[in-house]
Amino acid sequence: MSVNMNHLEVFMKVAEKMNMTEASKVLFISQPAVSKALIQFENTLQVKLFIRDKQNGLVLTEVGKEMLSLARQMKEIEDKMVQLACQENKLLRGKVKIGSFPAASTNLLPEAICLFRSQYPDVTIELMEGNTNQIKQWVEDRTVEIGIVASPFDHYDVHILEHDSMVAIMPENHPLQAEHEVSLEQNRNDLIFCKGGHESAVLNTLHEQQIPFQESLTVQTAETLVHMVQKKLGIGIISKFTLSSVSHTLIVKEIIPQISRDIGIIAHSFDEATPAAREFVKALGQLYRSSE
Repeated sequence: MSVNMNHLEVFMKVAEKMNMTEASKVLFISQPAVSKALIQFENTLQVKLFIRDKQNGLVLTEVGKEMLSLARQMKEIEDKMVQLACQENKLLRGKVKIGSFPAASTNLLPEAICLFRSQYPDVTIELMEGNTNQIKQWVEDRTVEIGIVASPFDHYDVHILEHDSMVAIMPENHPLQAEHEVSLEQNRNDLIFCKGGHESAVLNTLHEQQIPFQESLTVQTAETLVHMVQKKLGIGIISKFTLSSVSHTLIVKEIIPQISRDIGIIAHSFDEATPAAREFVKALGQLYRSSE
């Protein structure tokens, strides 16, 4: 059994778009050609990769999901071969697919991309944004090669870029304005939490300190948290790193107990990453390597 790499490319793109027409546009071939290639690929493998559901459209079968993961690994190996050849000829090309959460995209990536492009102008960078849990899943299934996430880093290879801690934010003339620190326990009924990677650090510390968690208001983004606090709906709890990516005029206070986390770049294995990805990690490390 021999795998047709063109069919493999069609399969990956259809699995990404979950739509034949959208895949055909990206691949610059007709929709019937996409459908034919997919059928031929399934016939070659003698397995069903998709379920054609009238209500939900295309759905990957269980074996289709496993095949997609393997296909992405094959594509990664192909990219690595091309990049190694280019590197040998002192000309690095290819693509680096990066997952990042919005604050990291704002605070870390612009300068890193600028440095990287000055050294490797022929390498394309593709950025996908999500929260920490989404990015870990993208790294796991190889949708992206490397990801910038908040701790914990699970089983992945990691380079820590920044140490971070949580703070409280409040509007002017708040009753706690004169206080040096904000007690989470004493003010637990008035706290607004921001998800998107902060949950583990906050919940683990509250559990360790035996502080009851009172989820009165939880939001998804830093911008929403700032807006809620400005409307005097409570005291916001957010990381310094994330807060630095948002414009605001709020009062910032340290919290008790202190809650810390790390920001790092993860991969299945940095040693096995493509040359372009390794060089991008190196650029990030040059700019933001923390003292661990």
